[in-house]
Amino acid sequence: MRALVQRASEARVRVDGQVVGEIGPGLCCLVGVTHGDDHQAAVKLAAKLWHLRIFADDNGHMNRSVADTSGEMLVVSQFTLYGDTRKGRRPSFIAAAAPDEASRLIEALVEELKRLGATVATGSFGANMAVQLTNDGPVTLMLEV
Repeated sequence: MRALVQRASEARVRVDGQVVGEIGPGLCCLVGVTHGDDHQAAVKLAAKLWHLRIFADDNGHMNRSVADTSGEMLVVSQFTLYGDTRKGRRPSFIAAAAPDEASRLIEALVEELKRLGATVATGSFGANMAVQLTNDGPVTLMLEV
């Protein structure tokens, strides 16, 4: 699993013009699933996201996590994180997991984040989503488990 993680002042996702998920300060997480990913990968990624220390402490150092700050999390499925652009001009998405498998593992990730104590909003799997983000920092990281 891969996640493009952005520290956000706020973020929301719309489907057909309607907001389906929205957060205040926290993390906007675009998440992709590949072949071979399993429930354990979702659990591991959830722990990594929950404890990732990218928020400022009292000294201005990135030393606090969502768990420490009561921040929220927006999780949006993003199969294009597995797009391969090394050949040609059009990306290949062969490395992305099949939709049914990816949906199951994105849901497992969300459930594990909630179990850890996170307030989680989501997009709508498989929909054409418009994600709006006010990046705080900017801080953007790529995680892979």
